[in-house]
Amino acid sequence: MLGYKVPEPDEAMLISGGKGNADGAPFRVVTGHGAFVLPFFRKARFLGLAMAEAEVTEACVTKQGIALNVRAVIAFKVGNDTESIVNAGQRFLSDQSQMSVLVGRIFAGHLRSIVGSMTVEEIVTERQRLAEGVLDGSKGEMAKIGLTVDAFQIQSIDDMKLGYIAAMAAPHNAAIQRQARIAQAQADQAAAEADQQSKRAQAEYVRQTTIVQAQLAAEVSVAQAKANQDAAEAEQKSVRAQAEFSRQTKVVQAQYDSEVSIALAKADQAAAQAEQESQRAQAEFTRQTSIVRAQAKAEVDKAESEASQSGPLAQATAQRGVLAAQTELATRNAELRKQQLLAEVIKPAEAEAERIRVLAQADAEKTRIQAEAAASNNRVSLDQLLIEQLPQIVREASQGLAKANVTVLNGSDGLGEIAAGLVGQGLAIFDSVRAGIGSGPVGADDAKAISAANSSTARTADGPAH
Repeated sequence: MLGYKVPEPDEAMLISGGKGNADGAPFRVVTGHGAFVLPFFRKARFLGLAMAEAEVTEACVTKQGIALNVRAVIAFKVGNDTESIVNAGQRFLSDQSQMSVLVGRIFAGHLRSIVGSMTVEEIVTERQRLAEGVLDGSKGEMAKIGLTVDAFQIQSIDDMKLGYIAAMAAPHNAAIQRQARIAQAQADQAAAEADQQSKRAQAEYVRQTTIVQAQLAAEVSVAQAKANQDAAEAEQKSVRAQAEFSRQTKVVQAQYDSEVSIALAKADQAAAQAEQESQRAQAEFTRQTSIVRAQAKAEVDKAESEASQSGPLAQATAQRGVLAAQTELATRNAELRKQQLLAEVIKPAEAEAERIRVLAQADAEKTRIQAEAAASNNRVSLDQLLIEQLPQIVREASQGLAKANVTVLNGSDGLGEIAAGLVGQGLAIFDSVRAGIGSGPVGADDAKAISAANSSTARTADGPAH
């Protein structure tokens, strides 16, 4: 809009040409917003409110008469209130760059004044006191020209190569160096002591290690000698045990062979007797069958003759007689067949079963005796021997069954039951032999007991089969 002006955020707009303001300012001050400036009758100028910087490098003389070169930095700006803006505007509006020059000169004068009232030691050790003195001295003058100080920092203090500051620091430096040398010496001494202690510990460790190794070598030698001796004794015991086992095995084998021969002879005798009885039963069955058939034929012929002579009634009576005769013939045939089965199948099968039982008992006794003889050496090999004998037991039982004239009535189920019975019989013999085996070697008394048991088994085999 024509005549409407707005200052920047860091600027103050000074409008002159109007009547005086109520606060007594010679011109109007506008900040933070715009204002209408009547052309030709009003004039607007802008004063910067941003922070400015001034550097001071001044040669000062201390209270002791020592010249120091002091360098400082001042951060300042125009105050935010109307009075400060008016004061600064009246002084710097036409040439705002003069503010830094004037501020530097003001602070240089106060800096020389404050340094002249202090010693070098106070200036070096109390810089904050020096800065506060300069600020307090310049505050009134800065306020008159409308400026405020944001910060004042002493950057460096130099004695212009006189060496006073270095000499002032020399005692402290010497003390610090002396303390450093003492600390270094103490550290070196502690390191030497630690090194000596470490070497003594290493030597002691080597000595202890040598002693322990020597003791260990001696113990290993003793243990090796004892182990060799134990191995030799164990080998001798094993040889003696094997010799005793071989001797007892031969004795038991001889007894077993004798008892098995006796049992086989008795079983063969029983089988021969059963065969003879079967042949006699078959002959008797044949004779009885011929007699019954002849009688039946005679009665049938007689009945037929009477029927042909007596007419229908007599023929019916004769027919009943024929049926009765045929019924009696069938009954006699069934009874004869039963006797034939008893003679041909059951008796031989019982004899063969008795023979198999006697052989199985003999094998079981043999296995038990061998197990008792070998129990002190190796139980695993004994079980393996029993397992190897199990198929032979089942095979013998099946061969005996093969020689019998057995009629299977239920087909494949019957054959499965017979095979399962044979295997179950072998497993039962295997379990009974394992359960009856002891853990000690077979002696003379045991051999006598085995012989008596075998004799008892043989006597049982000689009895009649059921």
